[in-house]
Amino acid sequence: MVARQVEEQIGQRFPLGQRLRVLDVGMGQGSQALRLARAGHAVTGVETDSGLLTAAREVLAREPEGIRDRVRMLQGDGRDTGAHFLPGAFDVVLCHGVLMYVEEPDPLLAGLARVLAPGGLLSLVVRNADALALRPGLTGDWRGALAAFDSVHWTDPLGVTARADRLASLTENLAGIGAPLSTWYGIRVFTGRASAADTAPPEDLETLLAAEERAGRTDPYRQVAELLHLCGVRG
Repeated sequence: MVARQVEEQIGQRFPLGQRLRVLDVGMGQGSQALRLARAGHAVTGVETDSGLLTAAREVLAREPEGIRDRVRMLQGDGRDTGAHFLPGAFDVVLCHGVLMYVEEPDPLLAGLARVLAPGGLLSLVVRNADALALRPGLTGDWRGALAAFDSVHWTDPLGVTARADRLASLTENLAGIGAPLSTWYGIRVFTGRASAADTAPPEDLETLLAAEERAGRTDPYRQVAELLHLCGVRG
């Protein structure tokens, strides 16, 4: 779903067929980076985890030469962009599922904005701090639900404590780094929680995705999504 939203934003903001310079910070195993490279864009992926970086390189090695030539992979952190890239080096900067593991997001956001060209697209996927009480509430964990109202921290499936962000705060932060919020979506409005959506049969998958996509664009549903996808545009 995030991939479709990224493609939608690229299609709205850049001429059809333009070969974009893309930076994917925290690229994981490189699925988003490869998708964009297959679409003709030049992609640089940055990942701190050496295991994920190795896996991404192995996947890339199986791609045709033309696609391999469009992808560069580095081990590093989005906060040290100044050590690797010139200011304004990228038309699109992706940072999906990374801010939640950074206790102080401002240096990372500043580093991302620094390498974003004028008119460039900054795409963030974060945990929604305004909806942290929903999961424990829907599973009957009332003590956890009450605690979540006053917290911006949560525990991921691996038992790691992570941080969530509030839409209002990130909107302010994006304006402060010169890439004000242009569009935002909700991700996992119905899925990802204790609900019938989690056990939907395969034949219902397309309908489920259609419902999720509609909810992710519609108030008030998107406001209680588990994740938020925010798109800022460099002035």
